[in-house]
Amino acid sequence: MLHPSPESHPTFRMTDNCNTFSTIVAEAVSGSHVIKIAGYSRIKVLLRNGESLTSIPFSVAGHSWTIRFYPNGDSAESQDYLSFYLILDSANSYDVKVIFSFELLGKNGRSVSSYSFTTDLRTFSYKGSLWGYNKFIHQTVLEESSAHLRDDSFSIRCDIKVFKEIYSQETKGVHSKFVEVPPSNLHQHLGNLLDSMDGSDVVFEVGEERFSAHRCVLAARSSVFKAELLGTMKEKADGAIQVDDMEPGVFKSLLHFIYTDSLDTMAQEDQSRDEASEEEDLVMAQHLLVAADRYNVERLKLICEEKLCESIDSSMVATSLALAEQHNCNGLKEACFEFLASPSNLLEMMASDGYDHLKTSCPAVLKELTTRFLPPETKASEEITIGLYN
Repeated sequence: MLHPSPESHPTFRMTDNCNTFSTIVAEAVSGSHVIKIAGYSRIKVLLRNGESLTSIPFSVAGHSWTIRFYPNGDSAESQDYLSFYLILDSANSYDVKVIFSFELLGKNGRSVSSYSFTTDLRTFSYKGSLWGYNKFIHQTVLEESSAHLRDDSFSIRCDIKVFKEIYSQETKGVHSKFVEVPPSNLHQHLGNLLDSMDGSDVVFEVGEERFSAHRCVLAARSSVFKAELLGTMKEKADGAIQVDDMEPGVFKSLLHFIYTDSLDTMAQEDQSRDEASEEEDLVMAQHLLVAADRYNVERLKLICEEKLCESIDSSMVATSLALAEQHNCNGLKEACFEFLASPSNLLEMMASDGYDHLKTSCPAVLKELTTRFLPPETKASEEITIGLYN
């Protein structure tokens, strides 16, 4: 039998697949700048329609920017309004594409939704190019709202998104993802445990209300509860624990935080809350700060301290300063001192309802204030000194 020679067979060679990948990338860099207008009424009197003030330069995406403010409008058309403009301040920047917003900040430091305006895509062609709003807010609206104008001051935040040049690059192949790991929901499970009270083994009586809880959860989150419930201070297992000097609502919020690491009040992202709700939040923050200090829940204490730092005004600064001194809140204390370094703010605080309590409960902190910030010859320093020794 004849067989074909090996050379007569067709040859098939397997080759590797040559797959390449690329990505078209459109990047953007974001940044923000907050400009505070302090002494608004004086600025308004000193500058005429068409006259402006400019912020210090700040950098976003490698470009320098400034904000220009017209307290009486930039033209005859806007003379009863405040005008704000964003200006490109970089000498070697050209055709910079940007989306930006101007937002009025409320007394809590959050954006006021009715005075938050965002542009479409704008091109800043060269240094000095500007875009903005000539009728940002009417003067009367600003001046008649204590939620916007506080101690003759207000703040505007400018958020800037700079779009970089679009480019292509080679990339590695992306493998399919077969498993998606969800975020932790431990706080939800513990919150449900608090609501259902399954397996609860301790009861607290606060005022006229009773709260059930779990000793091990409380002990894990608070060294004070640990000593009280598991240590040498352990209460009788069959008896309710009485909590004095605390409102039931405050204790309920404390328990909620211990179980979930979040607050059921003081909703920080809710922009629809009115001024009365904000006042309630601040009062709750004061009470929760005291409760957190009492039970050594440090993170809750810092959250409340931060909330109070962001909401200092003449009517509440005396109360906040007393809390800071009594509960060792150094950040809140320094924020109050910074606010009271202004003589007008100090005099308004001395006329507030909380000043007498501050003077009697924390005289040392007033002495420290006068020593650090007030020249002895000022009227406020003299009045504080006389009040402390009378």
